[in-house]
Amino acid sequence: MASQQKTFKLNNGTQIPAIGLGTWQDEAAQEAAVLVALQTGYRHIDTARCYGTEPSVGKAIKQSGVPRSEIFVTSKLWNNKHHPDDVGQALQQTLDDMGLEYLDLFLMHWPVAFKRGEDLFPSDKDGNLITEDIDYIDTYKAMEGLLKTGKTKAIGISNFSKKEVERILENASIVPAVHQMELHPWLQQKDFAKFHKDNGIHVTQFSPFGNQNEIYGGREEHGQLVNDPKLVEIGKKYGKTSNQVALVWGISHGRSVIPKSKSPERIAQNFDIAFELDDADIQEIDKIDKKLRFNDASKDFGYELFTDLDDKKK
Repeated sequence: MASQQKTFKLNNGTQIPAIGLGTWQDEAAQEAAVLVALQTGYRHIDTARCYGTEPSVGKAIKQSGVPRSEIFVTSKLWNNKHHPDDVGQALQQTLDDMGLEYLDLFLMHWPVAFKRGEDLFPSDKDGNLITEDIDYIDTYKAMEGLLKTGKTKAIGISNFSKKEVERILENASIVPAVHQMELHPWLQQKDFAKFHKDNGIHVTQFSPFGNQNEIYGGREEHGQLVNDPKLVEIGKKYGKTSNQVALVWGISHGRSVIPKSKSPERIAQNFDIAFELDDADIQEIDKIDKKLRFNDASKDFGYELFTDLDDKKK
């Protein structure tokens, strides 16, 4: 089976395509990007409430002519809708904006609750985000209730620490189907990845190219992951780019990957990964872990994220 058509079975029995398109940022460009992706053959689209791209994604799905049943659509509950009474309404708003009857996967975007209301980033007069004391366990339990409605086929989490995932497993009745997290050859989180496998939670890698996104920074200090000599060297061996190698490395480890791009050429290139890496090459990439996390919102959110993961400076 070609890598780009490969799927992984989730713990609820549904299949998630190994390669998907991420739609964070560039709101105006997303309708065209998603349409190109679906025409190219992608069948997994990832969006979120706070991206502002749900309406664009929905329009592209409609225009594509691809049957809804063939597309795996993920969106995410934003931090201002963590109160259990708001969770169902938040999902409905997402569906209405996308013009869809259901999602394939609904994730809790962060374990942090913001002040209730319609403001995505509620802040005080000094510009500090206003958080609210809502336990993510209560939020997750409300998400469990959504499964009975049929409006989402699976639920999961994003950006959680190990302790936070363990609390979910201890207190919830439904194991998350997916944990979406930053994961790439410079942030491999091997023990954490194994923990998910042991507990039947599929991992989706966001930012599979590390610090490609300028918002993350770190380029002057570390260079860019896609220029890592090992990835470039292995790419040459297969006649592929370092980007393609990074994606196949993630898929080889049993994880789905959701690179984002608005360039038709790059969207097509990211999908063109019908090749396998030799075990020796996978092991070589396994050695370039720098424990470098580029997306850490702890300071902005006023909440210590990722406290027990191996990238945090102890």
